[in-house]
Amino acid sequence: MGLSDIAAGIEVTTEQRERGVASVDDTEADLAERLGAYDSALPCPASAAATLVEAYAGGKSVGAASRVAGLVPATGARALHRLGEPVCPLSPVERDVVRDFLDARVGRTDAVALVGSETEFALGVYCETHDPIPGAVEALEGALAVERADPLADARSDVGDLL
Repeated sequence: MGLSDIAAGIEVTTEQRERGVASVDDTEADLAERLGAYDSALPCPASAAATLVEAYAGGKSVGAASRVAGLVPATGARALHRLGEPVCPLSPVERDVVRDFLDARVGRTDAVALVGSETEFALGVYCETHDPIPGAVEALEGALAVERADPLADARSDVGDLL
């Protein structure tokens, strides 16, 4: 008995259903309404921030997403920072330079020269002087699918390992 004999008489009576990407959105309000509660703390209107986040989540760069929202790229980066997105362009050493500038241990001209760019310096100062808005990360739930956990946490030792 061959395979064709075994399969004789078998026919397909149903079709496979089209499967898409599963998404869950527990929120009843759209993103602009959820961000409206943080409008006074954001560097741009909540509606522009919502457009910015949607474009950024869609894969656009910070600059391109800012332009879609009608914002200057620096304002877009500031808004994303305030919403909890890690967009600070500075390395750890450059952050130390900005902190030294903020503590008046380094002059502005020297700090900008050490960081290398006026724009990066200005954004770094903003990131150091403005914390993410409490609760904003929850307002963005479902809009940005970003893993917030530290991916290298298990590879680093802590103080208890040194003793």
